[in-house]
Amino acid sequence: MTAYFSNPVRTCFGPGSLNEISTLAANKKVTLVTFPEARGLGLVERIGNLLGDRLIHVVEDVQPNPDVSYLKDVYESFWQQAGQTDIVLTVGGGSAIDTAKALIVGTQTGTFQELLDLLSTGKAFTPVQAKSLIAVPTTAGTGSEVTPWATIWDQQAQKKYSLHLEQTWPAVAIIDPELMLTVPEKVTVSTGLDALSHALESIWNVNANPISDTFAVSAIQDILTYLPLLQKDLGNIQLRSKMALAALKAGMAFSNTKTALAHSISYEMTLRHGLPHGIACSFTLPFVLGLAWGCDPSRDLVFESLFGPDRKQAQAHLRDFLLSVGVKTEFEDYGVGPDEQAAMITYAMQGARGKNFIAA
Repeated sequence: MTAYFSNPVRTCFGPGSLNEISTLAANKKVTLVTFPEARGLGLVERIGNLLGDRLIHVVEDVQPNPDVSYLKDVYESFWQQAGQTDIVLTVGGGSAIDTAKALIVGTQTGTFQELLDLLSTGKAFTPVQAKSLIAVPTTAGTGSEVTPWATIWDQQAQKKYSLHLEQTWPAVAIIDPELMLTVPEKVTVSTGLDALSHALESIWNVNANPISDTFAVSAIQDILTYLPLLQKDLGNIQLRSKMALAALKAGMAFSNTKTALAHSISYEMTLRHGLPHGIACSFTLPFVLGLAWGCDPSRDLVFESLFGPDRKQAQAHLRDFLLSVGVKTEFEDYGVGPDEQAAMITYAMQGARGKNFIAA
């Protein structure tokens, strides 16, 4: 079987690589999209010093899990006030990068509602104009810096939308582990588990191939080794670098396969129970591994290379790892009873991501 792999994102990796934005944005007008704490951490000032008068607009109130009620005003303000922007530079976690991806695609009317209507109907959408995107993650987990997908939430309607266009691929990803040194323990663990989920989801996936497997296996091995060490030594730049690279590899893996059942379940856990994304998509990993094992001999070989030949021992190993970093692994631990669990899994299997799962 011929394997294909494609990722158009130019990637810069290493401590201090944020400084590359000065060269990457030469002679360009830039809008910065970042999280509220960035100014207090000195990031906004640092970026301003690197860009000078090329920085023409700042969006610094990004919310976790960007909701349509928030995005409407931000989107329309961006296109009204910063239409001369050439590059959107987003610095932050997955929510900041998702927000930036929504901002960069311009609608005919300049309204966010037009974009939302297109997403809700599933109609093909070619932006009237689009801005170039440079994505700088400040957590080791999102993978969004090397993928085209953005998740947009509608908490009131209990829905989520997936935005993915050719134009939402970042032009450049800058992964600077120094930016992750201030990330607190809970976020470090949650985002690291998001990366673990990305890697495993790319393996038990109908779109998997030997190239994506190579990225995924390496990422999983690193996360299982380095995340517990980093949890106990948050200021260690070497461990931050190991986890940043692992998250990047996981992102590369699922950039070609998309995610699968664990993520499909996670969206419902976040909407219904408010569970943070990294926990929502990782607590089911031992359960989903059990469902996947035995469905496809080529996938089983990958599982065995990671966990050994015994399915139950593999599940126990993964469960013990999650418990060791403080994550409970049963639905009932999060207030989900057997009936809701069964209904949630059935619904998740029917979703776009659920259909990527090899047992679907």
